[in-house]
Amino acid sequence: MITLHRDRHNPLISPDPAVPWESYATFNGSIVKSDDIYHMVYRAVSNNVHVNSSTLQMSTVGYAKSTDGFIFNDHRQLIAPKEPWELYGCEDPRITKIDDMYVIFYTALSAVPFGPDNIKVAVALSKDMKSIDERHLVTPFNAKAMTLFPKKINNRYVVLFTYHTDLQPSYLVKAECQSLSDLWDTRFWASWESHWADNIIPLKRLNRDFIEVGAPPIETENGWVFFYSYVRNYFVGEPRTFTIEAVLFDKDHPGKIIGRINEPLLEPLESYEKEGMVSNIVFPSGALRENGAFHVYYGGADSVVCRGTIHEDILMQRFIDKPSITPRLERYEGNPILGSRKEHTWESQAVFNPASLYIDNKIHIIYRAMSDDNTSTMGYARSLDGFTIDSRSIQPVFMPRFEFEDKKVSGGNSGCEDGRLTIIDDKIYMTYTAYDGVHVPRVGLSSILVEDFIAERWNWSESVLISPPGVDDKDACIFPEKVNGKYVIFHRIDGVIVIDYVDSLEFNGSTWLRTLEYINLTEEIWHGLKIGIAGPPIKTPEGWLLLYHAISSVDKNYRLGAMLLEQDKPSVIKAILPYPILEPERDYETKGIVNNVVFPCGAVVKDDYLIVYYGGADKVVGVATILLQELLDGLLLYKR
Repeated sequence: MITLHRDRHNPLISPDPAVPWESYATFNGSIVKSDDIYHMVYRAVSNNVHVNSSTLQMSTVGYAKSTDGFIFNDHRQLIAPKEPWELYGCEDPRITKIDDMYVIFYTALSAVPFGPDNIKVAVALSKDMKSIDERHLVTPFNAKAMTLFPKKINNRYVVLFTYHTDLQPSYLVKAECQSLSDLWDTRFWASWESHWADNIIPLKRLNRDFIEVGAPPIETENGWVFFYSYVRNYFVGEPRTFTIEAVLFDKDHPGKIIGRINEPLLEPLESYEKEGMVSNIVFPSGALRENGAFHVYYGGADSVVCRGTIHEDILMQRFIDKPSITPRLERYEGNPILGSRKEHTWESQAVFNPASLYIDNKIHIIYRAMSDDNTSTMGYARSLDGFTIDSRSIQPVFMPRFEFEDKKVSGGNSGCEDGRLTIIDDKIYMTYTAYDGVHVPRVGLSSILVEDFIAERWNWSESVLISPPGVDDKDACIFPEKVNGKYVIFHRIDGVIVIDYVDSLEFNGSTWLRTLEYINLTEEIWHGLKIGIAGPPIKTPEGWLLLYHAISSVDKNYRLGAMLLEQDKPSVIKAILPYPILEPERDYETKGIVNNVVFPCGAVVKDDYLIVYYGGADKVVGVATILLQELLDGLLLYKR
C-alpha cells in the first residue's frame, strides 16, 4: 500500500481568531508556483455575520504566498461576495495559471438555504494575484469544484468539475472549449448539456459513493496525474469515509483513464484531520510536482490547510504495474427500449429481465411480462441493430401451462419468470423460474426447435421442473456446450451460485439437480447479500465470461458484475472485477416496481461488442454495451 506522507509542518495554514474573515476556518488550499513564488488560494470562513435577514458563517477566498511551499505569509482576502450570484459565499477555489493569467474557479452561493438552484461555479481572473480583474458566473446549472488543465490540449481548454453535485446522482465530468470566455457563455453550456453523458469520467465505483474534483491535473511524461476526493458510503447509513485517491489520464485525451490507484493515498488519522468544523475529512484541492515528488495540499476536517507528499517514481510505477481500471458498460441513450403496453393485459404492468440470442444477424429477445394481477408470462421482440425494436409480439409467446406455475393466490405473484436461453445443436433450451405463489420458486425447463423459434412458431416442449421440491431455487442457465463430456447447469440456492453436471437434458419430473459444486465467491462490499447468474456464460479465448447480479447487504441495490471461469473447470474463478460494470443510476433503474435494480438475463456478442439486455427497476428493458476485448482486458488485470 502506498500513501502520502504528511508534512511535519502540518497544518500549514490555520484560522486566525484576530482576523474576522478567517477567524473560524481556513482549508482546501489550491496552489500554483510562478517565478519561485508559491501562490495559494484557500477557503476562509468567518464567525457569524448578517446578510440581509440571514445569519451565517461567510466563506470567502483567502490568499497567501510562500518561498518554500510550506511556510505561508502575507495573508489577505482575495475574493469576497460582490455579485448577486455569490452573495452568500465563495467556497473552495482551484487555481491554474494559463496564458499568463491566473484562473480561479470557486463555488458561488446565491441564496439560503443552500440548494441545487443556488450552488454554481464562478470564476475570477487575475494578472498578478494582487487584484481581481474579472469575475463571471460560469455554470447556469448546479455544479461545484471546477478545475482547469494548465495547458491547452489539442488546442482546446479543458476543465473538470462535479456536475449536479446537489442533484443526485452527481457525476465527475469534463468540458472542452476553444476560448476561456466560452465557459461563461450560456450558449456553450446549453450545447454541452445536450450531450453531457458523453463527458462522464467513470471513477465512481459504487453509486452509494461520492466523488469530487480535487487538485488541478499535473502533466507528466506518462500522462496527467489527477488527485481527487473519494467518499465511500456517502449516501447510506454506514460511516462516510473521506479519502484522497489518484488517477492517470491519457496525455492527449483528457478524461481517458490509463491508470488508477485502487486504494486510498490518505485517510483521516491525525487530530487536525479528525477534529474540526466537519470531523474526519481529508480533501485534496491543490498539487505540485517538483524535485521528484508530488506535493498534495488538502483540507483537514474543513478547518486547516495541510500537505502530503509521495515520491513520483513510486506513484507512477504503481500506475504502470497495476492500472486498476474497472470497465463499465455504456448505456444506450435511447433507453428504455421496451416498456409496458396498457392495451395488452398480459404486459400492462411491466416488461423486464430479458434473455437474448443472436441468430441469422438478428437479435431475439424473450422478456418477462407482468399483468396488473401480477401474473408473469413472456413476450418476444426482435432487433436488427441491437437497439431499435423492429418487431414485437402482441400475445405472450410463453405462459403458465402447468399446476406448478398456475396462480394459487388471487393478485399474488405467479407464473413464468426470468427466462435464460441457450442454443445446443438444433434446439433452444429455456430455463426459467416457475412459481405458483404458494410453494417455493423452482427451476423450470422447456425447449423449442431453432427453426420454429426463428419462424415465431412457439411450439415449446412441455415444461418440467428440474430443481428439487421444497428448495428455493432460481436464476438457472445451461452452458452452450458440454464441459468434460457433461452438460453444465448453474442455478442459485441460498444466495449462492451452485453448479450441476448432467449427462442428459431430458429430465422426467422426478430427477432433480443435486448441487455438486458452487462458485466460491468471497464477500465483496457490493454483494454481501446474495448473487446469481445473469445469463448463460459466453465462451472466450480467456475462459468462460460470466456476468452475474449481486445484491448489497448495505443498500439492497442490484448490481452487475463480471468474472472469468476456467474453461475446463467452471467452478474455478480465473479473474473477477472488484467493482460492478453496471449499477442502478438512471431514473428507469432506480424507480419502478422494485427500486434500484439492473437485472440482465442474457447478452450477445455482435461486431466485437458485448450487448447486454437488462431489466430496470422490474419495470422496463434497457440495453448497455462494451467492447468485448475491453472487458476481457479489464478482467485479466484481476486474475486470482
